[in-house]
Amino acid sequence: MPVGTQGTVKAVTPRELHELKAQIVLGNTYHLFVRPGLDVIKHFGGLHKFMNWDGPILTDSGGYQIFSLAKLRKITEDGVEFQNHLDGARAFISPEIAMEIQVALGSDIAMALDECVPYPCQYDYAAQSAEMTTRWAGRCKEALQSRREENVQRSTPNAQHPRAEPIQSAIRNPQSAIERQLLFGIVQGATFDDLRKASAQAIVELDFDGYAIGGVSVGEPEDEMMRAVESAEPFLPHDKPRYAMGLGTPPQLLEMIARGMDMFDCVLPTRLARNGTAFTATGTINLKNAEVARDKRPIEENCTCPACREFSRGYIRHLIKAEEILGLRLITLHNLHFYLYLMNRARTEIERQSFDKFRRAFVAEYKTRDATTAA
Repeated sequence: MPVGTQGTVKAVTPRELHELKAQIVLGNTYHLFVRPGLDVIKHFGGLHKFMNWDGPILTDSGGYQIFSLAKLRKITEDGVEFQNHLDGARAFISPEIAMEIQVALGSDIAMALDECVPYPCQYDYAAQSAEMTTRWAGRCKEALQSRREENVQRSTPNAQHPRAEPIQSAIRNPQSAIERQLLFGIVQGATFDDLRKASAQAIVELDFDGYAIGGVSVGEPEDEMMRAVESAEPFLPHDKPRYAMGLGTPPQLLEMIARGMDMFDCVLPTRLARNGTAFTATGTINLKNAEVARDKRPIEENCTCPACREFSRGYIRHLIKAEEILGLRLITLHNLHFYLYLMNRARTEIERQSFDKFRRAFVAEYKTRDATTAA
């Protein structure tokens, strides 16, 4: 899922996302709540209309952003009190408010509010936090159900009205945003196997539409990240989506797919593009480097993205050095295409029952390089 934090995937239009075959984008509950605010988004008829995106949208709960405001927030059983990052104004988000915000946004998939603990984390704190996340998840589900019931009650006509039955039939097959909105629960537990297992079992017991594994890629070593997923995955239903939140590099995504994950979001394709870094099948390349100044090749041979079809590495480097916005846009389009094509290829290889062979070959060819340091 390309990340559209503030109602836009940075530097890319919705039309271009469709051309790249993006199936779904991610919006950020916290950032949209702070700016432009719910009143503005409601005025435009919801987030889809506001950003002119007619595909599905997943909105996160805001838990990770609140985690990043560690010095500006206070967490209690009721919810999280924090200072927003724009003007320092005090705000409060509870599980109920998190659902109210996401209902107002009209996202297709909403996430339950969770607490994302830091790495490293003491066992006792991680246990208490995971248990609270489960209680918050239950409150989120109850809050969404209450909103749905209120919506139906407001829509239900007088049973004596001659047109009541057709209208009631329509209500039984609701098309409103709140009725079709799915809710995913989030598994926590830091790097502790038993806590991940217990959290997964407790969240599944609440019966959500899908399940996410949160609290990964927060500074822990990669093997700890993989183990956190491995500890939770066996206890998640096989017939519902599994979402690994906030991941990752291309090899990490394939390794997560091999471990049973279905959905991902990641800021790396757009974030690294803004630093001049492009993804290729053999690792990342920095297009700011002088060595590509006379390079007539595209970013990647045989790539069908708009950048590679029409422009050379040397030209894109010139744009970056000249601080022309087009350069960053072209790398962004390439990186998004690279990620989306990789996921499409993974689906194809799974259908062919050849995914493991493909994964091993790709990971072996991809240079061992931390993409975040390439920036």
